[in-house]
Amino acid sequence: MDRLVNTVRPYAWGSTTAIPELLGVRPTGEPQAEMWMGAHPGAPSRVDRGTGPVALSEVIAADPEGELGADAVSLFGPRLPFLLKVLAAASPLSLQVHPDLEQAKEGYADEEERAVPADAPHRNYKDANHKPELICALTPFNGLCGFRDPNEAAELLAALEVDSLKPYVDILHAHPESHALREVLTAVLTADPEAMTETVRQAAAAAERLGALDGPHAPAYAAYASIAQHYPGDPGVIAAMLLNFVTLQPGEALYLGAGVPHAYLEGLGVEIMANSDNVLRCGLTPKHVDVPELLRVVRFESAAPAVLRPEADPSGEELYTTPIGEFRLSRHVLADGAAPRPLPAAGPQILLCASGEVSLRGADGELPLTRGQSAFVPAGEEAVLGGDGTVFRATVTA
Repeated sequence: MDRLVNTVRPYAWGSTTAIPELLGVRPTGEPQAEMWMGAHPGAPSRVDRGTGPVALSEVIAADPEGELGADAVSLFGPRLPFLLKVLAAASPLSLQVHPDLEQAKEGYADEEERAVPADAPHRNYKDANHKPELICALTPFNGLCGFRDPNEAAELLAALEVDSLKPYVDILHAHPESHALREVLTAVLTADPEAMTETVRQAAAAAERLGALDGPHAPAYAAYASIAQHYPGDPGVIAAMLLNFVTLQPGEALYLGAGVPHAYLEGLGVEIMANSDNVLRCGLTPKHVDVPELLRVVRFESAAPAVLRPEADPSGEELYTTPIGEFRLSRHVLADGAAPRPLPAAGPQILLCASGEVSLRGADGELPLTRGQSAFVPAGEEAVLGGDGTVFRATVTA
């Protein structure tokens, strides 16, 4: 087992204080948005097995089956199939959606055949993999997830009393669900930029007013007004109003499968995802928005956010159940003096200490972990977890 040395990514939307507080270090004053734990080539964690720091990606590449296990390599290839993050949002991320596996393979093959440069700003597919993900809140965490019922979205838009939104209201009321959502999202993203800027300005002012009133939708209106402050004139502000607003409490999670439009707005959480960079953006960003490809990927169906709560098994491990094999996220809440918990040794594991002080004991000794520290346990290596704290465990399902 290896202590991980991780990279913190300084994206502009990141909090200046949340990750430093987790790590117990002094803030730099710069945004610190994501701490990556894993073997992603963009910022692999580093380990030291006695010869100096080495990227975890290099360690795995030198012995994939030894580090990941034969089953994981057979199913997902010779690389760690998931990436674990701590995500700290102080302002909204882009509104986005991820392709399913077949769409990713088709899109990647098409762009490769057309020789679209890998770093081109209009390139959609960086790889041939899908990117399901799960976010688990460490603090109250606000986000947008999936389409609202079209009639409810129509009522929210109508209450803003903005004339240019009335055609969208009519479509949402009159058309079958999938056609209504597709037609309105398409119209919003392809509208005249100057006209849309004015629509967003008026909608934001109305949302700010309604967000200050008592009512069941006041938190959502307040969130939309805040989004508009960060992205004035962006059509994604109106697109966001078609989506469910959700607040996760600590310990609650959201699973985001293919085709589900979403955006994280504010809060600190643990995120796990399949190891892919494929993102189709719907707005709230200066980056490229490919509307035709986006419409191919989005699933135009409404659903209330399915908030996940961990389910404990007899060992005390609390699992966040998801329908895919590339990752499995669980939580151990440990009490001082309780019996140590053996960890299954089948697949590769990353352990993140989210609070307190814990230790991993294995054949090669003991590794203490304090808040914000993490460790990699190769496949087949037995380890026992003990101490007083909360630990997130990431591994594969298969």
